[in-house]
Amino acid sequence: MVSEHSDTVGDASALALKILVAGGFGVGKTTLVGAVSEIRPLRTEELLSEAGQLVDDTDGVDQKVTTTVAMDFGRITIRSGLSLYLFGTPGQDRFWFLWDELAQGALGAVVLADTRRLEDCFPAVDYFEHRRIPFVVAVNCFTGARSYGAQDVSRALDLDRGTPVVLCDARDRDSGKEVLIRLVEYAGRMHTARLLDSVG
Repeated sequence: MVSEHSDTVGDASALALKILVAGGFGVGKTTLVGAVSEIRPLRTEELLSEAGQLVDDTDGVDQKVTTTVAMDFGRITIRSGLSLYLFGTPGQDRFWFLWDELAQGALGAVVLADTRRLEDCFPAVDYFEHRRIPFVVAVNCFTGARSYGAQDVSRALDLDRGTPVVLCDARDRDSGKEVLIRLVEYAGRMHTARLLDSVG
């Protein structure tokens, strides 16, 4: 979950936290990681093929021409001494065997949602709920999509009480950073509560 390494400038220890970015196909995971990363993000995208059209539902994301086939990776410094390593998961069912590897040691996850295809994020929500990995749902506000409030999305996804839902623009660095800050705060509260329960 956590790794410590020496700061290259001074001798202060820096904290690095692992965060997953998940959600359905074409929801904006690669875009979010790329927008917030302070390093050139690692991407494993390939062009969509005719064979993939049989298994990848591009309805509603007609302009999408590439797909992530392994993961995206980026890094962002939230504040001095605290960095997040971001791992964007592939959205299609056939790549879910990678999720267990990527989820090991993760502090929490961002589940990106598109209100035009809300059902596409159900598998990610189920995955993190069953593994008790703290997550926030970030509604990527696409141009032209009908807008819904956080409470509406929470009810539609039948989220556990207290699971944060935030509205965002995955293309905007400040918006993405705000989502990540909300996740770190929420995951911190969840981990503290579990620790207190275990010693109580």
